[in-house]
Amino acid sequence: MKTLEHPDQQSTPEGEDAVDSRPASISPVAHGVKVEMLDPPLNPQLPPEVAPMRARQARRIETFRALQHRNFQLYLFGQLVSLAGTWMQIVAQGWLVYELSRSEAMLGVVGFASAIPALIVTPWAGVIIDQVRKRDVIVMTQVSAMLLAFVLAFLTFTGTVQVWHIIVLAVVLGVINAFDGPARQSFVVEMVGSNDLSNAIALNSMTFNAARVVGPAFGGILLATVGSAWCFTFNGLSFLAVIISLLAMRIASERTVTDRRSPWQQLQSGLRYVAGKPEMKGLLMLSLAFSTFGIAYNTVLPAFADRILNGGAVGFGLLTAAAGIGAVTGAFLVATYGDRGQRGQWLFYAAMSFPVVLGMFALNRNFPAALLLAALLGVGFMLQFTLINTLLQTRVTNEMRGRVMSLYTLTFFGFTPFGNLALGALSQAIGMNVAILLFAVLTFGASLVVFRLTPQLRRLA
Repeated sequence: MKTLEHPDQQSTPEGEDAVDSRPASISPVAHGVKVEMLDPPLNPQLPPEVAPMRARQARRIETFRALQHRNFQLYLFGQLVSLAGTWMQIVAQGWLVYELSRSEAMLGVVGFASAIPALIVTPWAGVIIDQVRKRDVIVMTQVSAMLLAFVLAFLTFTGTVQVWHIIVLAVVLGVINAFDGPARQSFVVEMVGSNDLSNAIALNSMTFNAARVVGPAFGGILLATVGSAWCFTFNGLSFLAVIISLLAMRIASERTVTDRRSPWQQLQSGLRYVAGKPEMKGLLMLSLAFSTFGIAYNTVLPAFADRILNGGAVGFGLLTAAAGIGAVTGAFLVATYGDRGQRGQWLFYAAMSFPVVLGMFALNRNFPAALLLAALLGVGFMLQFTLINTLLQTRVTNEMRGRVMSLYTLTFFGFTPFGNLALGALSQAIGMNVAILLFAVLTFGASLVVFRLTPQLRRLA
């Protein structure tokens, strides 16, 4: 972390006792790095009413400090545009599947199809990503995803689209995402370096969910006015933003690893690396439990918005946007205060509170209350996955980064389809309210077990 300097700050020669005379809120050394707090200000001549303002200014600088890197600025801009289009497609695709099939179970099948390739491909993708330039991988995945969006738009415009078309395209997109996810996570350190890594992860999450607000809002409006085909078209065009931003970056030396062992041996070395670190195992197991049970409710959200809340397509878009607003809030909190330690405690409270809110969401039938609960779910979701990502990335070596982040992506996407499929089937059999409530209980129980088995997670800084 860089020392914050201000015009009114007075320098003190070494050897003098001025440091000891500073106010108690000033910590000269934190984790071996000089940190100077601005509340109260160092200059006693400043009027008292200025101190809170100076403190807020310092927090704002810290919140967005990763944006001092030009490459990261380009990346976030491209991401914001592209991900807004992606969320538009998610809203439109979910509604199109529901419109074609009128089946909650089919929503689960599509969710299963989109994520199941990650279970097979992602671990091997991490081995490849550690050997090649990560920017090249991301460019190729974005071009491929853009073409798939245009294919779906064409099928929908011509009126020939069927559910099986969507399933096939979802499988192909799942393979692409198996490479894209670990490459993106590993590429962040190439853009900002290790000092600003945790802040960059939080800002990246904030951008992802800012798009989650904008995309579904516009997606719901377009869906209700001009139809899903235009949502898919705009998504295809939005990929140009991130492709151009990646190509415009100036990266002197992208880190790659030269390993002459077989892919199987490299994969085994990655698994052994994680197995020897209890904290990493605990974080991955928590991610696995949460992605399997906690976020599966998104699969049946189109039907929930329509049948339970009577919101229709616009209501579905608003619910998704509300969750996005909550997630942006969660990411902002991590970006602002995440470097102050106690990340493990934050993670514990988020993991315990999320399923409680999910249970309340399942039992609620009031639309305004559902929007509030969806926003709280967004906060809990983002706190957990941003903290897990940050704690993993700040503890992994560069040589293993691709493989470890592929395992993280595996827990995030690879096992999610089983939860999606189970929740879709249960919703059709016993009702959506009861099924979501059951998954909330499973999320709480699984998270509690992980923290009991790995108590050191709560002590992580």
